[in-house]
Amino acid sequence: MAGIIGRKIGMTRIFDDTGAQVPVTVIEAGPCPVTQIKTKETDGYEAVQLGFGAKKEKRTAKAEMGHASAAGLGAAPRILREFPVNGSEYELGQALTVEQFEAGDRVKVTGTTKGRGFQGVVKRHGFAGRPGGHGHPMSRNPGSLGPGTDPSRVIKGKKLPGQMGGTRSTIRNLQVVKVDGDRNLLFVKGGVPGSRDSYVLITK
Repeated sequence: MAGIIGRKIGMTRIFDDTGAQVPVTVIEAGPCPVTQIKTKETDGYEAVQLGFGAKKEKRTAKAEMGHASAAGLGAAPRILREFPVNGSEYELGQALTVEQFEAGDRVKVTGTTKGRGFQGVVKRHGFAGRPGGHGHPMSRNPGSLGPGTDPSRVIKGKKLPGQMGGTRSTIRNLQVVKVDGDRNLLFVKGGVPGSRDSYVLITK
């Protein structure tokens, strides 16, 4: 089956039948029209291309509008993504909704993590740090970086300060708690990558 493209709205909590609270991420997912079907004969692999949202006409290139018109759409989607799948199951212009998911399904969610900027090793890699008391001057310093005599250099892959976040991340085995087909909402247990209003890809 294909997945679906969504927009992260935020987090909240809902209560299950036993009264226990469940932390969930609310995702506005779909409807996602099929904008292109790729086959082994023409493209070398099988996949479907889905769209999400709609661009303003004045911000749409002619090529984008032509691509959308070929699928029978009145406006170019704001975002396009491919999902590997048997393309014979789908048709151009077919809209995929959250109805393809059910409560209890296990999904994986892919998104872009929040950008944290340049961070040290304590925040970026979870280092414990050095003694913090008695006026220690380097309590969050990474310490010795490499062997002295041999090989007299910092080993490749050493965890160091640097740019943190803003990367593609996938969380697997998340549980769908609730599906609201009327409002195109998907309630997924736990957190998913990204900030509010960021785009995410959801697949089984």
